[in-house]
Parts: sequence; structure tokens; C-alpha cells
Amino acid sequence: MEICALDTTPRPDLAGLKAAESRVYDILERELRSYDLPGLRLERVPINPAIREHPFFSPLYYTRTPERPDGVSVKECYAGRGNLLVLIDGQENDPGRKAGSPPAGAGQALNAHIDVVAPYFPPRMEGDVIYGRGACDDKGNVVAMLGALKLLGEHLKATGGRFNRPVTGMIVTDEEMGGNGSLSLALDRKLKERYDSLLVLECADSGLFPGNRGCVWYRIEGELPGVNLFEAAAYIIEELEKEGRAIRAESDHPLFPHRPVQTCHGIIGNCGQHPSRINGDVSFEIGFASGGRPEQAARLVRDVLEDGLAQYVGLYGDKTKVTDPLTGKPKVQRHYDLAPRTNGFRVRVYGSTGHMGSILENDGAITKMATMCRALLRSRDALTAAAGARMSLSLVGWRHTSKLLMEGGQGFLPTHRMEDVQARLRQAAERGLQTYLLQIGSSACPRQALRVSYDKLHNAAFAGAADSPDMQNAIEAAKLAGIYKEGPVRGWDVSCDARIFACEYPGLPVITTGPGMLRYAHSDSEQIDMRDVVKACEFIAYFILKQTGTA
Repeated sequence: MEICALDTTPRPDLAGLKAAESRVYDILERELRSYDLPGLRLERVPINPAIREHPFFSPLYYTRTPERPDGVSVKECYAGRGNLLVLIDGQENDPGRKAGSPPAGAGQALNAHIDVVAPYFPPRMEGDVIYGRGACDDKGNVVAMLGALKLLGEHLKATGGRFNRPVTGMIVTDEEMGGNGSLSLALDRKLKERYDSLLVLECADSGLFPGNRGCVWYRIEGELPGVNLFEAAAYIIEELEKEGRAIRAESDHPLFPHRPVQTCHGIIGNCGQHPSRINGDVSFEIGFASGGRPEQAARLVRDVLEDGLAQYVGLYGDKTKVTDPLTGKPKVQRHYDLAPRTNGFRVRVYGSTGHMGSILENDGAITKMATMCRALLRSRDALTAAAGARMSLSLVGWRHTSKLLMEGGQGFLPTHRMEDVQARLRQAAERGLQTYLLQIGSSACPRQALRVSYDKLHNAAFAGAADSPDMQNAIEAAKLAGIYKEGPVRGWDVSCDARIFACEYPGLPVITTGPGMLRYAHSDSEQIDMRDVVKACEFIAYFILKQTGTA
């Protein structure tokens, strides 16, 4: 509750962000020092400026402001900010060990992050459940790490033992924006000498995953004078969705037989908060030129919207008929509202929010809106005739009709190279614009009309060994903690900082696990059940003992 009460959303207010992060670390250090862990050291380490030269570096987009449209430098952004290291040294004087040889076991590292996505909302507790931004993604997992260390401190004190090999806790920032905190630690070769196994703690419902799907966040910017790029966006979104479905169809991988390849559109124009947060509310206007009689087209407008909605439901399902397990109510109360305006109608489209990895069980309002818009554009001539004036569409609150801004994410598996996925999304966006231009009678698509970039999160997919000794130890520890889920080993449906270490150190066993459900991450109902956190504490403690051994 204490750490969730601190807003660690990456934002231009670097002084406020720095103060919040520092206060979180103060709280964690206070707790850790009370655990009486032998050999414990705590270090706050700055972000290494060398990360800006690494392919995995994510530009500091959250520092951009109207006054500083290019943002700030790495040095300025991370001045006085960094990561917290929890260092517990291993037994150095094992009498049974040959001189010069390392002690038995694996040096074990743990990783969790303290940053959260927007919009921030403060925590509250109801029974055993904590609600609030960061509850499951990922501050609940930070607490699980500390809880495990507390148990281990009690165990070692009772037995008089020490770990054979070092334990290294990494509590990092800037995971949600691309992973710069973890990247800084991954590049620390001296730190790497302490560990040869890594457990990344995320809202993974306590599953055990030796691989992650990859993800890229796209940003599409366009400007084309005289062309309605909001209308064009309806076709751009369609082509991005088609390309996403094609990538999914091609994604045959043994760790991912369920093919967790998602396409998410989080932001359009001034609407939305985050590329990987499913958009749940977006409004557009159906306008008619002056002199028209929109009321005469009202029934036809409703019929066309219903036709577009039926097409959407046919592809993505009807979430008004799906019960939300949290509320007991439909996932989406209604699909849209239609209200008359002076020169037309306003349509407010509803979906359900959450992490893009849960989009199949949620509902993307931007994709739904785009499907309804295409139906209206197909019937433009009929609607124009009914109202006696030409119809056009516009995004509510976005005055730049000839400008476009969109952001979202595309997941992919180890079957695909990140660079190829990026190229395919760029081509899909260009196809969508070309389709729209042909519809309005323009065959020429100016070069550079669209700029598709991937400056934010760009995570490669990876697949580790499903039968490694580390995975076997994790399975045994999960059984001891009573959280093991029977079934074949799978990869995680989401991308996280695990891939930074797995790609930087090929062969390093990297396992993603942790309490909390993905469906609640990034959502308006983010939460974690503390009973799950306690079980995770037990699992992590058992796993560390199995990995490092004690002497």
C-alpha cells in the first residue's frame, strides 16, 4: 500500500518522478534492513549513459513537452535516478570446496520493476485484495521478492547457514517505457559475475515461463493537406489488423502453441493513454455539410453503424455477452451511443481496457470504431443523398483533419524477426492509406505521407530451454509452495525485461513468473490478491534455496 501510494508513472515532471522513485526505494530499504540477512548490501546505482548506444535502448519519449519537443538527454533524464540492487554474498569458505573452484549451485538474480503506466490511481484494500495502479504490474511482485528474502533471512538465522552462491535482487525503473533500467544492469559485466540464472517477476499468474513473446510499439504520424486522415485511419487500422492476423497464422512455435500474437491500438489523435493499454472509450462525429438535413438520415446512420458493428463482432466477439469475473456484469455494457448534433451525429464507442496481452478477452474501442467508420464510408453516397449534403467523419477533440497520430503495439513470437515485423507494419499502414485514397478518387499516394516509427518499446522474442535444470528447480519449488500448474511448459504471452537479459546473454536461463493476473495489468481495475503474493514469496524462497544451496 505504501509503495502503490507513490505515483511512479514515467512523465515529464522528472523532479516529481525522481522523488517518488526515491521514496519507494526508501521504503524497500527500510524493510530489507529489518530482515537480518547475512551478507546483505543495498546499493542505488545510476543508469549507465552507455545504454543510448545499445539497440535495445528506448528513446526518452516521456520527457517530451511542447517546450522541449525532442525531450531531454539520457544524462539529464536519469540525473539522481537509478535502480536499487539487493546484494547478498554467498559462502566463501566452504571447507568441502576445492581451492579456486566456485561453490556449488547457481548465482541467482531476481528482477522486478517499480514504474507503472498511466493513468495513475491510488491504492485501496478490500479484504485480501489491493486495488491500485501498479498493484500487480509490478509493485506486488517487488513485494513478493522482499517477502521471499524475509523468509530466507528467518531460515538462515534459524539454521546458521549462508547461501553457497550470491543472490542479487534488481529493483528497476523504466520497464514500462521499454526497459532502460534493466538494460543498464544487463550491460554491467561485473554485476553479471554474480549470477548465472535470472527470475523475472511479472504479473504471470504464478506460471513458469522460459520464453516471452516479442512486441513492438508503433507510432504513425501523417499529414496530407486536403485529405481526411481520420477517415484514412479506418483503413490503416484494418490493414494493421490483417497483418497482425497473418503474423499470428505464421507463428508456429512449440513454446507458444496458443499463438499469443496480439494487435493493439492504444492511441488515436488526442484519445488514449498508452500504446499497450487497450483503448476503452473513443468518440467520433458524423458531419454533414451546411444546408443538409441530418435528421432525415438518422435511421440509415443507425442501420449502417449496426452493420459495421456486426462485422466487428463477427471477428472479435460480442463482449456485451461476456461476463467480467470481477464485477459479474458484462465486459462491455453497450457498444456505442449515438446522439444528434447540430450538423450530424456524435458516436461514442465503448470497449474494455487492459494490457494489450489481454486484448482477446477485452475489447478495443479504436478497432471497433474503425470498423464502424468503414461501414459509414462505404455508404457515404447513400448517406449524403439521404441528408442532402456530403458526409464526412472526424475524431472528437482532434481539429487537425489532415493530420494523423496513432500509437499501438504488435506482438510476435520467436518465429519472426523484429525487423521484419516492423517492415510489415509499415507496409500495412501504407496500404491502408492507398486504399482510402483510391476510394476518394486519388490514385497518387505521396511519398512520406506517413511516418511509421518504433522509437518506444521494441522487444525481441526469445525462447529458452523448457527442460533446463533451472526450470526443473522452479517446478519443484512451485510444487512445494502449492502453486504448480500441471501441463506442458509454455512461453509467456507478454513481453518484458526478461528478453533484455536473454538476448544479451544467450544461454542464460531466464524464467518469467510472479503473482497477479495479466488481465488486470494496465486496466482500470488493476489489483492483486495478497494470498497469491504470499504463495509467491514461498515459491521464490524455495527456488533460491534449490538454486544456490546453503552451507
